[in-house]
Amino acid sequence: MLFVDFLRGRRRLRVSVCKPPCSFWFLLLFGIGGLVLFIHLQDLSDMVLQQAPGVKFRGTTQSRQCSQFSEVVGSISARINQHSEESDVDPISPMQLPDSQWKRQAATPGSREHDPGSQRVTKRHRKLLKTSPVLRPPTNSSQLSSRRLSDVQESRRRIVREVCGKYRSNISRTITPHLVSRIYVEDRHKVLYCEVPKAGCSNWKRVLMVLAGVANSTQEINHVAVHYDNHLKRLDSFDRQGINKRLETYTKVLFVREPMERLVSAFRDKFESPNSYYHPVFGKPIISKYRVNASQTALKTGSGVTFREFIHYLLDVHRPVGMDIHWEAADQLCSPCHLHYDFIGKVETLEEDANFLLRKIGAPEDLTYPSFKDGNPKAARTSTQITQHYFSQLNVSERQRAYDFYYMDYLMFNYSKPYKDLY
Repeated sequence: MLFVDFLRGRRRLRVSVCKPPCSFWFLLLFGIGGLVLFIHLQDLSDMVLQQAPGVKFRGTTQSRQCSQFSEVVGSISARINQHSEESDVDPISPMQLPDSQWKRQAATPGSREHDPGSQRVTKRHRKLLKTSPVLRPPTNSSQLSSRRLSDVQESRRRIVREVCGKYRSNISRTITPHLVSRIYVEDRHKVLYCEVPKAGCSNWKRVLMVLAGVANSTQEINHVAVHYDNHLKRLDSFDRQGINKRLETYTKVLFVREPMERLVSAFRDKFESPNSYYHPVFGKPIISKYRVNASQTALKTGSGVTFREFIHYLLDVHRPVGMDIHWEAADQLCSPCHLHYDFIGKVETLEEDANFLLRKIGAPEDLTYPSFKDGNPKAARTSTQITQHYFSQLNVSERQRAYDFYYMDYLMFNYSKPYKDLY
């Protein structure tokens, strides 16, 4: 009996001795579990704050730290279990963390289950995410260019409408054959092109001939074929119904040029180069009326007309010879207030405008605007500097009157005044 009591007392003493260590292990396990959970939650919040659009994070540095802590927890749990079995005390279960955390802890180092298909995010990665701009898909440059050129066209058409509304609001709306006499027709691609000489018209005729199937390439069309072989129809050759139908349904195209530059280009082409038509037809009467003490040779040939004599002829209300399309205002040639052009191109942006138009009308991909120079191919193209040289031969009054002559062209097509002393 005494022996039994002795054993019971020894067991109670053993249990009482075990209680403090068990409490200590419990508190330690509880603290470690809380620390692991805190690190996990902090990691999740950090990921949410730093995550950029389109980037997914799966594994983190802290997850590896959690795995290390879980190994410590497992070691402590094993020791508690072992101690409990020895002391006949029920084991204390470790604090349960979220299932996803346990799944990451359960994965073996280097296994795909730890973070399937993910990329590890280090401190360096986070730094890059904070400082690097968000990458966006590249914008198609051709789309931007097309949008910009469409906006340019809308602006040009709007300016013409505003000028016509202000200065030509009382004109007749009747379309007569004379108003469309300078317009060429290309039926296959439904294009109406108004010819403005010295504004790229020769090459535009070449393009129209290729579009119409008259030629396979602009390279094979010479100057004579362009201007004298009559391969293209004019709009005034159709009856009234044919004219109106085409005006309503075809793409109406107009190309213009800075008026003073176009005027100098015409003068250089027709009077400074040998010309069997303009020298006798225009040169002789111009020299006869505006040159003092003209020589018999000059009066006979009409050669050698100066730019100032040419300007006197242009501005004279009683011209000795009529107007010519090469220096007549584009407003008079193409009647933009009557016809409402769909496309207004400029020589100053000729290649860009022309090729944009060709794509719009469905021209063949290999067809582009050519760069041939008709007339005198050896002479330099008329530029702003060359134009200024010619106009420096005039006085202020003559420059002002020349500007007044082309005033509507300057307004309609939004060209700046060429000289500061003009009003």
